[in-house]
Amino acid sequence: MAGMPQLGTILTAMVTPFDAQLRVDEDATKRLMEHLVAHGSDGLVICGTTGEAATLADEEHLRVIELAVQEMGGRATIVAGVGVNDTAHAVRLTERATELGVDGLLHVTPYYNRPNERGVEAHFKACAAATDKPIMLYNIPLRTGRDMSNDFLAHLAQEIDLVVAVKQSNPDSLAPIDGLDLYAGDNETFCDVLEMGGAGGVLVASHIVGDAFRRMVDEPQNRRAIHDELSDLFAALAVAPNPIGIKAALNLLGHDVGGLRLPMVEADEQELGVIRAALERHGLLATAQA
Repeated sequence: MAGMPQLGTILTAMVTPFDAQLRVDEDATKRLMEHLVAHGSDGLVICGTTGEAATLADEEHLRVIELAVQEMGGRATIVAGVGVNDTAHAVRLTERATELGVDGLLHVTPYYNRPNERGVEAHFKACAAATDKPIMLYNIPLRTGRDMSNDFLAHLAQEIDLVVAVKQSNPDSLAPIDGLDLYAGDNETFCDVLEMGGAGGVLVASHIVGDAFRRMVDEPQNRRAIHDELSDLFAALAVAPNPIGIKAALNLLGHDVGGLRLPMVEADEQELGVIRAALERHGLLATAQA
């Protein structure tokens, strides 16, 4: 696609498939990556929030990144989630992911510790010093307890050469930012980001409606109508905290991505009913069972 941002336009924040013992299922991971790239994804964000990075051991975390580079290198951009709230740990993950050959890195605002802006900036500078890969910052105050203002994000882009993009998950701050490629941080804001000339989105629903997201990119005249048609599906996937909904949907559709590690729990019957009904309304379940 002409003019596509260096990290891609449609980036799927990929789930990490587990087997019955909740070990990483490498075969299922390969199958899912193939499915995503065949259905609209330019790139994959590996081991982010949706990938349950918080409950992966470092060895597992890095192995999934390595697998993605090995299987999809050259066919899709691989952006590795390596952000944690311990700077030394984030630096180690950054170094290792860089050695594994990723195309980019996703770094979330340090959470829980509640550093001030000088501390946040020092954290990101330390991480950038450990790589030569482009960095996408991740602003998600709902999970981190801290919002990075657009002015502060622009400052970080100016101060840190490798900081090239932001995954914006604060809908109240959705606007172009000097020096940064703007990515929607959720399904619901993808259309708005494209309309304001942003780079794309780091998306979850693209696991199951990636082709529709691709149409939103390729058919700007139909973009809003496609978004409106999908809005009930986005709401259904959000019936439980991410990635509960998308894992339930994928399993219903036959992708066999397994369960979740505690403290995340699988969708209950009421939540499954909401998700199943949405998949049926969109003709997805019938297609999967045909």
